[in-house]
Amino acid sequence: MSLQELEDWLRERGEPKFRAGQIFRWLHKKNVASFLEMTDQSAALRGVLVENFYINSIKIKKKLVSKVDGTVKYLYELSDGSCIESVFMSYRHGDSLCISTQVGCRMGCKFCASTLGGLVRGLTPAEMLDQIYTARKDSGRKVAGVVLMGIGEPLDNLDNVLRFLEILSCPDGRHMSLRHVSLSTCGVVDKIDALARLRLPLTLSVSLHAADDERRSALMPVNRKWPIAELMRACRNYFDATGRRVSYEYALVDGENDADADALRLARLIRGQNCHVNLIPVNAVDETPYRRSGAERILRFRQVLEEQGVIATVRRELGADIAAACGQLRLAQASSATGGAQCPP
Repeated sequence: MSLQELEDWLRERGEPKFRAGQIFRWLHKKNVASFLEMTDQSAALRGVLVENFYINSIKIKKKLVSKVDGTVKYLYELSDGSCIESVFMSYRHGDSLCISTQVGCRMGCKFCASTLGGLVRGLTPAEMLDQIYTARKDSGRKVAGVVLMGIGEPLDNLDNVLRFLEILSCPDGRHMSLRHVSLSTCGVVDKIDALARLRLPLTLSVSLHAADDERRSALMPVNRKWPIAELMRACRNYFDATGRRVSYEYALVDGENDADADALRLARLIRGQNCHVNLIPVNAVDETPYRRSGAERILRFRQVLEEQGVIATVRRELGADIAAACGQLRLAQASSATGGAQCPP
């Protein structure tokens, strides 16, 4: 519930408005697991809350810690037995948590582990928040930034994502500035337009991965509905509406999209935009034939872009020894499970 909804619910029952703020802070700052822990509320009110609501929780099913860089990967089990992932990453500017927004994904990007098995369901705002609260409680570390780049397509679950962002940024709760939140999309153009109209100060990261329609459609089925020209129009509009620089994610796949000609095509496509290209060495997934480009080819690709005046960086790999790329741990869990409905693929 949003703070306003909680205020309205309590007011209808004759409770003062300030009670809502107290309860909201217990939930989103102190992250209590029970209404009975809310010691500044009367026993009667706590009883009413117990009768009408529940506090969502998720369980850490598996935790992997990188021996290389300290990256932590969580496999969470939800109340219905479904599994999702989060990854806790350390940077010089603070610790960021990459969270999931769906159980599975229906976008069908050919080299992504998250989409194998399709979409099960969208996550609720509480399940998104709980990834942050559980990681923070387990690690004792502050979550300085949030990246919506785990399992699922955030814009395919936009209503719940917007509610999550509202609660995350509420001054009576976690009060995280949305400037510290990045949202990654494979290119759901109508929802990018909807997001632009809201003028939220999010960083939009667009998974591009190819600069021509034929190749992008082969790698990313979403391009068949919204070709590159429509996507570029939406990205320019997003910058005009928000003033926030767009980041283009480009996963380099050996022999597929990593030639000098591909880099030149990409440079021509985005020239003139206020943007940044994040080059990603693609993570190998056993169930797909795609493999990462070699280190020299990746550096050469960046060089060609920079020679064309494009700002480009190569993403620093974190947690490579613990399969930290989204979907890999969940996929392995599903493959090893025997019987039952736990952690559906």
